[in-house]
Amino acid sequence: MRQVLTDATCKCDAPKSGRLEIADLRRQGLVFRVTPNGVRSFGFRYRDPLSRKTKRTLIGNYPDVSLRDARNRAERLVKDVLAGIDPNTARQNEREQAHTRTFGALAERYLKEHAYRHKRPRSAEEDERNLAVHVLPKWSKRDYRAIPRADIVTLIEGIIASGKPTAANRVHSLISGVFSFALDAGLITANPASRLKKRGIERQRKHVLTDSEIRTFWHSCTKSPVSESTGLALRLALLTATRASEVAGARKDEFRDLDKKVAAWVLSGDRTKNGKEHFVPLAPLAVVTVKAAMTLSGDSPFLFPSRRKGHIDRHVLKVAMQRLTAEWRSPAGPHDLRRTTNSWFAANGVSREVREAVLGHISARRAPEAHYNVHEFEPEKRAALARWAKRVVNLVA
Repeated sequence: MRQVLTDATCKCDAPKSGRLEIADLRRQGLVFRVTPNGVRSFGFRYRDPLSRKTKRTLIGNYPDVSLRDARNRAERLVKDVLAGIDPNTARQNEREQAHTRTFGALAERYLKEHAYRHKRPRSAEEDERNLAVHVLPKWSKRDYRAIPRADIVTLIEGIIASGKPTAANRVHSLISGVFSFALDAGLITANPASRLKKRGIERQRKHVLTDSEIRTFWHSCTKSPVSESTGLALRLALLTATRASEVAGARKDEFRDLDKKVAAWVLSGDRTKNGKEHFVPLAPLAVVTVKAAMTLSGDSPFLFPSRRKGHIDRHVLKVAMQRLTAEWRSPAGPHDLRRTTNSWFAANGVSREVREAVLGHISARRAPEAHYNVHEFEPEKRAALARWAKRVVNLVA
């Protein structure tokens, strides 16, 4: 039967036997079918571009698929057939490749082909963690080609609502990076996160630990609920003003001359934020801390080992600080230990150049000479860190 399909036609009574099939006069190839059980569906009849045999493919059941949508889909299928594409073969290929179209699969490719290949290990690990915590639980099985801009906003706003505006902005940048990777790889034609403004309002932390807080921190950081090893890692961070990621991933072979006055911790460029080797003189109290951690770590090549990835993650130090300082006037994080050390340096006459050298910074003022100035302020750094360690000893004794 051939006639112009209408919604009234689609709602007609089911046949008592056999099946009713109506070809639409308004859209080539569109067929409406009703079975005796009342199942109503739209199909598309076409001639195979290669065999020239007549075939049929399902568009969808009515009313889940409206008459208008069925006609639009039939129009696209007509164009595919004219282009030499068999709709059934295309559908089978799409079904077989569905697992590669998920955001989870795209994220895996992004980490392997971009993050761990072109970024510093610390940044790549941060991308992997943010994907695992904030994105994949919601999008892992979704088709990345069908994720709209509005869903990105919803995801980011959810993170902001949980009280993490800074994390929201990091996830925002990460999602945009993943879609940019997909765009460059020819997997999508547009980045849905392009030119999307950051929505989280970041507040700069200014917490500097007081003398009382340093004393409390030092005596409590190696006791429950924080493990002794993690507490020693936090103490080392305070004594050396190093970053949490640098402490968490410390290797035993990075520490030199621990039984001499020139004891030092030397981080290679692939372990630092600026990609340059960082020389950290160790005061006697820092040496004691390192040796205690070495005793606890056993045969592991890492100073602070972990079963999951060889060494602890910097997030472990963040969680430990949250537990230790939960009842303080202002909870502190690992970076506040670094800020505390630097602030004490500034208040006690340590020059900006030496402070930057201790922190492993290259300021804009020093950048032009950074590649030629081989003087790394080693004596000055050792003297500054020794003064700071002595100050800590006096506070905690």
